[in-house]
Amino acid sequence: MRFIKWFVIIVFWVFVAAFFHYTLPQKDIVRIVDTFEQRIDPGDNRLFWAQADVGTDGTIANRDVLFIQAVRENGRVIVYRNEDTGWSWPPYFKFDTKNLQTEAADLKSTKADPQYVLVKHYGWRNEFLTTFPNAISVKALAGPDASKGIPFLNIIILTLFFMVVYFIWVRWRRFRRARIDPKLEEMQDNWEAAGDAMSDRRSRFSRWLGTWRAK
Repeated sequence: MRFIKWFVIIVFWVFVAAFFHYTLPQKDIVRIVDTFEQRIDPGDNRLFWAQADVGTDGTIANRDVLFIQAVRENGRVIVYRNEDTGWSWPPYFKFDTKNLQTEAADLKSTKADPQYVLVKHYGWRNEFLTTFPNAISVKALAGPDASKGIPFLNIIILTLFFMVVYFIWVRWRRFRRARIDPKLEEMQDNWEAAGDAMSDRRSRFSRWLGTWRAK
């Protein structure tokens, strides 16, 4: 029982960590090498795509999606999708997909003459599931060693989340001590009393049988 309890707790916190890691904004320092548009037919990975641009027909199964190709300083490649989030989740209220694509195209550079940029995004790049992080903004940098800045938004959101969790945990402990634990102790006492009574009856029955054996 204790193993199941800790297993459930660990699984819960793994899901919480994955949710925040996917949803909260992250920043990459990269060099943009190309931008393009591709027709996409979302399938089993539909959950990892945003939605059609605000103002367009969102009922169509497939749609054109904008992409930004980039290279990190260490040579590793990364591809971002560029989709509106609109009023849906996560709440980035992104409506400027076409503007962002233009900014990214304007910041393209070559390996010989690199222009590094800061790409803010959310989501994951997964080759197996064919998922891409969604770019939120791009910003030109002086070089690859530029600071990404302090993630104040992430700190605030995580702090508020853990404050709520702590508040709920404290309230739950008080409620359990005041209401649940006494009931459990009462039930345990009743079970023990019932067990003692049953043992006493068995003992009396055994003694009664003993009197018949003696005869």
